[in-house]
Amino acid sequence: MNSSSWFPAYAPVFGAFGAIFGSFLNVCISRWPKDESVIKPRSRCPGCGSGIAWYDNIPVVSWLALRGRCRGCGQPISWQYPLVEGATAALWIGALWLLGPTVLAVRLALVATILLGVAVTDAQSYLIPDGFTVSGLALALIGAFAGAMLGDQLPFAGPWDALLGACTGAGAITIIGWLGEFALKKEAMGYGDATLMAFVGATVGPVRVLLCVFVGAALAAASFLLVVYPIGWWRARRAGSEFVAPLVPFGVFLAPAAVLTLLFGNALLGWYVGRVFG
Repeated sequence: MNSSSWFPAYAPVFGAFGAIFGSFLNVCISRWPKDESVIKPRSRCPGCGSGIAWYDNIPVVSWLALRGRCRGCGQPISWQYPLVEGATAALWIGALWLLGPTVLAVRLALVATILLGVAVTDAQSYLIPDGFTVSGLALALIGAFAGAMLGDQLPFAGPWDALLGACTGAGAITIIGWLGEFALKKEAMGYGDATLMAFVGATVGPVRVLLCVFVGAALAAASFLLVVYPIGWWRARRAGSEFVAPLVPFGVFLAPAAVLTLLFGNALLGWYVGRVFG
């Protein structure tokens, strides 16, 4: 079926579900790094602490209607909330466009949603909460076995590859962390990176998870050399101080690398093998 016939019908549905998941994702992003429950208490204004009514909690729409301010105290509400909700809606619509109105599209959308939460929390607090990685690992393993029974799996790893990929991903990033700690004389990788790569490995399998680490490292290096270092060096020079390289939240780069290797990893590996071995 041509996508032009079904996409306009399903896109609003996927977009709405994405925005709803994005709203819950905001709760996870704000509470999990503080070890707070995402169930209770219900959403409150970060300024005055008053509860947010359901009609003020509609993803994106309520923020725009209130002009980004609390109805009670008038304090500004962070841009993060509509941006995360809108980005999650876009991820769900993108999954629909790539895989059609299928269970695989929902799996892809859920994986991308969790990885977005990982990237945002790691960027904000240098933490990757277990709530994201453990739930993602469970989703990946359950999806792998369910997909095998339904006979509908690609681009996700099958059951055996999911188990092997989880071990490979966690092991590879742990070894890299040990080597980095030996070279830098300080902690290079956190526990959250290992559980993240277990989740990614269970999603993409043992071969592509190693490719994910490489792609994530390449994205991190490019970001540092092209953005972080020039800006940091310029600011340090203006202030008359020495530039000190900041910590790199690796999860920010592993998250998009995981999506890229899930969708395009097999094609990239096939191209590489063809180029090297003819």
